Amino acid sequence: MVAFTILAGGYDVFVATYLFNSTSSTLSLVGTSPTGPSPSWISSHPTNKSILYAVNEVTEGALQSFTVDCNGSLSPPISTVSSGGDGPAFATALSTGAVAIFNYGSGDGRIVPTKLHDPTTFVDSAPVITFPAPLPPNVSHPHMALQHGTEVLVPDLGGDKIWRLAPSPDQSYRIQGFIPQPEGSGPRHIAMSNNRLFTIHELASTLTVQAIPAAPNGTASIIASASIIPPDPPAGASFAAAEILIPKPTWKFPTPYIYVSNRNVGVQDPRGDAIAIFEYVYQNYGLGTHKEALRLVRHVYTGLDQPRGMQFGLEDGRGGEAFLAVAGVAGTAGVKIFKRTEGGRNLELVATNLDVPTRSTFVWL
Repeated sequence: MVAFTILAGGYDVFVATYLFNSTSSTLSLVGTSPTGPSPSWISSHPTNKSILYAVNEVTEGALQSFTVDCNGSLSPPISTVSSGGDGPAFATALSTGAVAIFNYGSGDGRIVPTKLHDPTTFVDSAPVITFPAPLPPNVSHPHMALQHGTEVLVPDLGGDKIWRLAPSPDQSYRIQGFIPQPEGSGPRHIAMSNNRLFTIHELASTLTVQAIPAAPNGTASIIASASIIPPDPPAGASFAAAEILIPKPTWKFPTPYIYVSNRNVGVQDPRGDAIAIFEYVYQNYGLGTHKEALRLVRHVYTGLDQPRGMQFGLEDGRGGEAFLAVAGVAGTAGVKIFKRTEGGRNLELVATNLDVPTRSTFVWL
């Protein structure tokens, strides 16, 4: 038997623990651990999976730390610190030991240091980073953070920019520039692969690829753009792109396919919302000429209502990288596990658990 422990946050007051048995294709709810309000995004410490960070996505936002025992149960909150604003929708631990958290509602955030040799204890010294407001009626909506070398990149859904944050001599972070994005597109989440920046745009429901421009304010044109909206949506459907994942290539999955989720916040499709699978294509014609493109492989209908977060299992020798955990933030379809097939070109549903109707984020242990 190969069993995987999966943690799942949501818009309530607990983190749920699941056990996925890949041999019997079963997904069981093990229990729930109390947290602060709305732990809608959770993230592991990069080198210690027994440490977990969670946002409190509420008006007076906060960041919390926990330890995780061998059964996947969380300790009571060890350290809690203010996010510096309203509605933090994302947090991630950096290689420096700090934890980045950004506030969707107030257009700001913090990169919070942790105590030396104790990554469960926050040091409440980080200033609030406030992003310049776009022209009215738009407002800044930072929605993610991705470490790139010493930089932290923050897509701003309301400002149509990807902000570039750089460390200061005092180890705090400052805005050093930005990467412009198509007007009105709403960049939400980003990923990097093959020295390219891939962006999922919530308002346009598009996936784009571009080179990573030089800091601080270099520009790079969009190389390719593709709609992620599934074909023949029902009348009254309204889409809002959510997540992008590009798993690293392995011997079993040598092609780094791109997986993006789309939320239908309008009239629902009876098949549920879809995950679109893309391939980044680089064609070298010789003599210094080449072409890059995004090729749609297929849409996989999930039976879920508004999947926000999704996550592949770990590449740790147990085969977890073959499986994807995903859930909706609306409806009652619970948590589902899909298996990558055809080398990653397709997804097959292998397990479902309905005990908790909705979830928004996952961490595999």
